[in-house]
Amino acid sequence: MSAEQPSAPGEPSAAPHTATDESNEPREVARYDHLEVERRWQQYWDEHETFRAVRESGSTRPKRYVLDMFPYPSGDGLHVGHPEGYTATDILARYWRMKGMDVLHPMGWDAFGLPAEQYAIKTGTHPAETTAKNIGTFKRQLKMLGFSFDWSREVATTDPRYVRWTQWIFVQLFKKGLAYQDEVTVNWCPELGTVLANEEVIDGKSEVGGHPVERVPLRQWMLRITAYADRLASDLEHVDWPSGTLAMQRAWIGRSEGATISFTVDGYSGGALEVFTTRPDTLMGVTYVVLAPEHPIADWLIKTPGIASDERREAAQKYVAATINRSDRDRLASAAKEKTGVDTGLLATHPITGAKVPVWIADYVLGGYGTGAVMAVPGHDERDFAFAKVHGLPVVEVVSPDGELHGALEAAFTSDGTAVQSGEFDGLTTEACKRAVIDKLKSLGRGDGQVSYKLRDWVFSRQRYWGEPIPIYFPVELESPDGDPRKGAPHRVRFDQPIAVDEAELPLTLPELSDFRPGNDPAGPLARAVDWRFFQKDGRWYARETNTMPQWAGSCWYYLRFIDPLNDAEIFSQKAYDAWMPVDLYIGGAEHAVLHLLYARFWHKVLYDMGRVKHPEPFTKLVHQGMILGEDGEKMSKSRGNVVNPDDIVRAWGADTLRLYEMFMGPLEAVKPWQSGQIQGVVRFRDRVHAICTKPLSDALPDETARLLHRTVKKVTHDLDAMSFNTVISTLMIFTNHLAPQASPPREAVEKLILLVSPFAPHIGEELWRLSGHEASLAYEPWPTWDEALCVDDVIEVPVQVNGKVRGRISLNKDATEAQAREAALENVASAVAGKQIKKFIYVPGKIANIVVG
Repeated sequence: MSAEQPSAPGEPSAAPHTATDESNEPREVARYDHLEVERRWQQYWDEHETFRAVRESGSTRPKRYVLDMFPYPSGDGLHVGHPEGYTATDILARYWRMKGMDVLHPMGWDAFGLPAEQYAIKTGTHPAETTAKNIGTFKRQLKMLGFSFDWSREVATTDPRYVRWTQWIFVQLFKKGLAYQDEVTVNWCPELGTVLANEEVIDGKSEVGGHPVERVPLRQWMLRITAYADRLASDLEHVDWPSGTLAMQRAWIGRSEGATISFTVDGYSGGALEVFTTRPDTLMGVTYVVLAPEHPIADWLIKTPGIASDERREAAQKYVAATINRSDRDRLASAAKEKTGVDTGLLATHPITGAKVPVWIADYVLGGYGTGAVMAVPGHDERDFAFAKVHGLPVVEVVSPDGELHGALEAAFTSDGTAVQSGEFDGLTTEACKRAVIDKLKSLGRGDGQVSYKLRDWVFSRQRYWGEPIPIYFPVELESPDGDPRKGAPHRVRFDQPIAVDEAELPLTLPELSDFRPGNDPAGPLARAVDWRFFQKDGRWYARETNTMPQWAGSCWYYLRFIDPLNDAEIFSQKAYDAWMPVDLYIGGAEHAVLHLLYARFWHKVLYDMGRVKHPEPFTKLVHQGMILGEDGEKMSKSRGNVVNPDDIVRAWGADTLRLYEMFMGPLEAVKPWQSGQIQGVVRFRDRVHAICTKPLSDALPDETARLLHRTVKKVTHDLDAMSFNTVISTLMIFTNHLAPQASPPREAVEKLILLVSPFAPHIGEELWRLSGHEASLAYEPWPTWDEALCVDDVIEVPVQVNGKVRGRISLNKDATEAQAREAALENVASAVAGKQIKKFIYVPGKIANIVVG
């Protein structure tokens, strides 16, 4: 069986070939058996704790803390898309160790959450049991892929030792006034017996089952993330993150400067109608005011006869009933298509002119954003303009691009300009007008300048079972002094008097429940665990909090526990912090570009203010790996039937092959389709490396080989530093193509090739290092260096086009033949020409290679 035709899964070939020992004498070596070799080296790394992270006190070696976004261990295990980011971090961890750095590369499990609970409800299996089983599957697969994690630091968010410190952080938030209770309107589905996220509600019904959803007020724990909004925005200047992620974080925080303006509503005694606007310069163009359906004034109108006509009140009541139970997402989507609303008949007084403007209720204004009301300036806001046109409301121009009036506006003018039809503010530029209007409002006591944020405080409660219990309890008042609330004695839980669990009593663990269903009580299933919920202390009854924390809680701070995972005396020691923090490289999916990263940064800043951490930001550099799609070009999922199991690939071709292929598919950040037919290319490369390195070796190093070797070392090193993994493999392929025809390749070239390949293909690297006469693992062998003088030569980089579009680049000698250029080009862009007819190959020496395909 040739190198182009590897053995079938589980069927290693035993055909012998020769290698050399220290004396350079030929000896027989069996053809590469990936199953046996990979199993043996994984066992070696485990037994020798090869990758245990150690950093002695006072170490002067550089450190690298390289971190993956740890996985949620689902029952399906990994598919081939998951290891892409892990492979990238592992390559760099191995590379940095060989560069003489102290490396921390840990792994753990984000093990609480709704999926495990739903599975428990469906199967009747306790989520702790399924979670442990799933962790076992994930861990086996990660070890199978040869990742150099320090498994002595493994953590799971469900471990009581970990829960203790998650709860400890919550207690600190509570003590600092950053954790508080509030009544929040939530989506409650009586049929499902659960609270739903906005994204799970469509047209007022549950996404699952299509059951009616009610918007009901519910006591919730909130985290005051808005207190850190300014710092969360400004400190993004100090991190090396993808520009798109930075933009998404800034947009989510939504810092904007403007003014809070007070209108008065005729007949309403509940206070001023507050609005926030970023364009106070347009105040003179207000022609109506809009309330969200949830606004207190809307509720007051509906419940108070005589305020408006019965016809107006009835219309408002029907509109509010039809819209208030729809999710924010649903409302915004429908508002983009149709501008619905009702005129309440109420009138608001303009804070400067005293003019009366109508008050409307419309669902394009959301109760959870800003003040739940807007001043409508249809001449200069696109949504207001569209609404005004539908409902026949006035449109007034108060900002002109040239200082002239333009009659009836055909569209809203939203840019800066000059104030017109604005009384005392006429002729002012937009910025000058903003300041003047704010000063006027301030003098009248009807407004002021303000910085506002889209960011809202974090709703931290979940009415679920499978999550960290919130370490809070409340006094219980009994009607009878000898009553027992566990037995249904009449009582009142004083939610207005929360008490933090003493830190010495943490962790507070979940009770054992056989019924995990949420039930018909929005308080969640823990409310039914009366023997756990109610307890006596110093002769008084108390009730524990029955809400649990969201899955985000455990993932907010796991990077800190990795540095000192077995410490039971404190969350982590300062010695451990000083040794490893901050995280030097964090790799994970772009789907976490906002919430996880924002929440983790918030908790980190709280710990920074407490003096527990010394850096304002936890993650110095962030990279998002691109998604690996199925062979059909769609996202991998069981429902599409396009999932590729890494177990199958490893069994057939080996872990090294999977690692090499995923890095060779294209740039790490790119979205790429899986193509099983392309795996053969890296199998051939792996087998070519094996064949070269097990030949009789020569001590001579010809000049041509020496030059190419040093250029290879230099380019591989630079490309690794740039995380350009696919070009590293291309460079190594060129070098192996050079060595392959040699009957006795130079020992120096072979040993450096082994070291260069090893971060990508560690199993075959270790094996070839052993076969070349070395007893110890190569994990800490010095990384090869190069002589700059030998790198100045005739190698050039040539772009490779497919049908005239650049798809890759290859390195060639200036005197490379067209045949050599063709071979290198086809290998470099294999995925782009797969399954296509090669019609023509055009090579302009030293300039371009173009492949024309049908």
